[in-house]
Amino acid sequence: MALTQTSFSFTWRDARVLFGKLCLVLFLCSLLWVVTYRWVDPPVTLHMLSKRSEPSPNDQQVKEIDFTFVELEDMSAQLPLAAIAAEDQLFLSHSGFDFKAMKMAFDKNMSGKRKTVVGGSTISQQVAKNVFLWHGRSYLRKGVEMYFTFLIELLWGKERIMEVYLNIAEMGDHVFGVHAASQKYFNTTPDKIGRQQAALLAAVLPNPIRYKVSKPTGYVLRRRRAIVRNMGRLGGTEYIKGWML
Repeated sequence: MALTQTSFSFTWRDARVLFGKLCLVLFLCSLLWVVTYRWVDPPVTLHMLSKRSEPSPNDQQVKEIDFTFVELEDMSAQLPLAAIAAEDQLFLSHSGFDFKAMKMAFDKNMSGKRKTVVGGSTISQQVAKNVFLWHGRSYLRKGVEMYFTFLIELLWGKERIMEVYLNIAEMGDHVFGVHAASQKYFNTTPDKIGRQQAALLAAVLPNPIRYKVSKPTGYVLRRRRAIVRNMGRLGGTEYIKGWML
């Protein structure tokens, strides 16, 4: 009995069609993901999941993640004000990116004069990175971060971005968000946080493992004073009234 040989040819046109379908699926999945988190609070982030498998650098013991989501209306207005004053003073006016700050950070990093890498990310970019992406430094990850930043700016708005940011920001060893930080460091709830306390939490955000709220170094205390001054220059809580309150 003769065997019939079936030939299969895969052309560049087939490859382009397949690639286009893959891109469409990825786009729709990412869009659905972002839209879902517009209304549903993230139960966990990729960064939290990675922390769950890491031992604490302080005692080399694996710790549980302390995380509870709090609505923005249940927070003191000092908290978003301190975050803006410390991390992104153009937050309410930019469209997700501060290109001037990004260029300054790039120039400083390329100069080779600094041992540590300088960041130029906005609060929106930090949310996109921490909620949807892995941590690391590569052009691919940065490009995907910009894509998700554009989506959350378009679909979430500033209030939701700030709400998620204050809930997922790492503020200590395995401590995420203002609820856990308020209880751990001040034995209170987020709605009772004052200006000095909010500024101290914001002061450790660049490196919450190295800089500690419970044992602030001279650098952290100087940074807190600078943040408090910036909060006043912005206009205090009046600056964010009508947007949050």
